[in-house]
Amino acid sequence: MISRNLRHLRLVVAVADTGSLTLAAEQLHVSQPAVTQAIGKLERESGGILFDRTRQGLFVTPRGAALISRLKRAFALLDPALGDVSPRLRLTATSAQLQALVAVHETENFTLAARRLELAQPTVHRAVSQLEQEAGRSLFERTAYGMVPSRQTRALVGAVMLSFRELDQAEADLSELDGGDGGHTVVGALPLARSVLLPQALSLFRLDRPHHPLRVIDGRYDELLGGLRRGDLDVIVGALRQPAPIGDIIQEELFVDQITFLAGNHHPLVGQRDIGRDQLRQASWVVPQRGTPSREQFDRFFADGPPPASIIEGGSILLMRGILDSSNHLGCISGMQAKAEVTRGLVSEIHVAQDFPGRPIGLTYRASWSPTRAQNQLLERLREVAKSQAK
Repeated sequence: MISRNLRHLRLVVAVADTGSLTLAAEQLHVSQPAVTQAIGKLERESGGILFDRTRQGLFVTPRGAALISRLKRAFALLDPALGDVSPRLRLTATSAQLQALVAVHETENFTLAARRLELAQPTVHRAVSQLEQEAGRSLFERTAYGMVPSRQTRALVGAVMLSFRELDQAEADLSELDGGDGGHTVVGALPLARSVLLPQALSLFRLDRPHHPLRVIDGRYDELLGGLRRGDLDVIVGALRQPAPIGDIIQEELFVDQITFLAGNHHPLVGQRDIGRDQLRQASWVVPQRGTPSREQFDRFFADGPPPASIIEGGSILLMRGILDSSNHLGCISGMQAKAEVTRGLVSEIHVAQDFPGRPIGLTYRASWSPTRAQNQLLERLREVAKSQAK
């Protein structure tokens, strides 16, 4: 595992930029032996030589280039946030202090933060206090309800999490150079992706990468978006938002989906054609929650008059299927999800007298994200499956 010693990592970047141990030492105000020691330690941890030593200077090896590219990305995220709190922190902040800061921010309590980090409470308190002393300001407001972070603290915590994720990605890149399969991938799954797109893509990806650590997290869009922007997730798969809710993400459209109305196989509307709005308005419904693209399309369908009076909100296809099977409710879900349910004979599609507008389905990821080779393979599998489903 690569050291999280920020001073050592900065020294390696300085050597790469200057090509000289002496100049790197002068730049960061340390001795030349300290630079040599830092490079040697990181070469042992990273599993190979980072620099070729010549009479003309030090030159980055392919392994060194892979590591230094990630380090520069990490510091490009971290340093502006550190400087916004205090310029001194770029020189003095340690990885341990920043980890303590993140834990206190997330738990709003020193004791809970210490428990999460498996450290003594005074250790965590001291780490945050040292950051505050160097910054010359309080990073949290102590209240009866917990530790309330300042604006700069919130921004710094976000930058710390993203920069540390870049260090994780660096280990994956180095493992790839050695023919390994390091790193891990975390996917946020919205409802459509869970039942159709992801299962097929992940099955194909497992043929490419049988042992790559992979985690899929279900959740609501706002929760997944927060995790994505913090670096907890790598990509969200599902319905895109129009317009994008914030400027630091990229939305990649894979295909356009339409909502579909469903009924239990026993329902009297099954088999009828061109069912009108007024008749549907009188029905009882199971529909997605407010704020989701499917619900917005459902509401627009009935926008010319009062909405149906009897509505159950729920995002689970299992819940919807169970209610449709045991009653005369109607359901509204994604067309791709509906296709899977109808093909299995679990429910029936009902045919209305109007086409629905499409909604874009695709990938959402950070604008600053640089995927590893394994992550790029997963994205390609998702694109392949989406292309086949859209036909």
